[in-house]
Amino acid sequence: MSGNLITSGHMPDIRTGVLPEHAAMITALEATGNYRVLQRFEARTHYAAPTPPTGVRRGLIVDVETTGLDTTNDRIIELGLVAFEFDSAGHVYGVHAMRDWFEDPGIPIPVEAVEITGITDDMVRGQRIDDAAVAAEIEAAHLVIAHNANFDRRMLERRFPAFATKHWGCSLHDVPWSQFGCRGAKLDYLLFQLCSAFHTGHRAGDDCLATLHVLATPRDGEATPLTRLLERARRSTVRLSAIGTPIETKELLKARGYRWFNGSPARPKTWFRDLDEADVEAEQAWLRAHAYGGLTSPPWRLDRYSARERYSERMG
Repeated sequence: MSGNLITSGHMPDIRTGVLPEHAAMITALEATGNYRVLQRFEARTHYAAPTPPTGVRRGLIVDVETTGLDTTNDRIIELGLVAFEFDSAGHVYGVHAMRDWFEDPGIPIPVEAVEITGITDDMVRGQRIDDAAVAAEIEAAHLVIAHNANFDRRMLERRFPAFATKHWGCSLHDVPWSQFGCRGAKLDYLLFQLCSAFHTGHRAGDDCLATLHVLATPRDGEATPLTRLLERARRSTVRLSAIGTPIETKELLKARGYRWFNGSPARPKTWFRDLDEADVEAEQAWLRAHAYGGLTSPPWRLDRYSARERYSERMG
């Protein structure tokens, strides 16, 4: 049971959009324990209140579709934006109109990208993102959020360098979704699990609206997922590079969550791990005992990043 539920002579619940007779059927089905009814996601104009209080800040949800997954060489073919007001506690207020543009990449869109995005050469031919409109949105935003900021930020900074000046958050990685009863973090799954809703748009702008919805929806009166994202955005990321560890510690480091960096002109080859500031001292103690044979001054390296650098090329 989903979709447009409005029929003449019957008024839906103003909060849910569900007609009383449909609500009764939903209740009866779910009471059996054999069904869970989803409602089609409908974008909202506000969440906590129709009029934002003073002191709120402006957020910007972004999503891109591209010709591929190479953040250095592939190109954007669609950009979606949704601006909104929020406060420091994670409450969302007004939601601005969704903006969405196609862009001609100047090359044929690969078959694999067409299959994933549904975007064809005919759809983007001669199209271009409105640079001035995007610049205005960037200027107004205090925080930019993407559902996989590690990809979207890198793609967008190449196309719009002003994105590099902003603080970023990631709704995929900066929210502990398991604390909200979710075993995964794909957007469609979160929409279903947290909001009992589904959407079929699969355009960049539609995904921005769905991302905002899952972030703004509290679970059983708890904090919103946006609250958790903001908490993460306020903390530093510390990259601990375990330089010069013996080769025989390779499997031990991998099991601990370290990843391998193959080196660059500016940085040596090394195993590294990203941590919260509060976890650094304990991790150094573990490295000293297990990877450096008890050395009192191991040659590790610490680099600190804020939300202004997180998920960008500047973190490598």
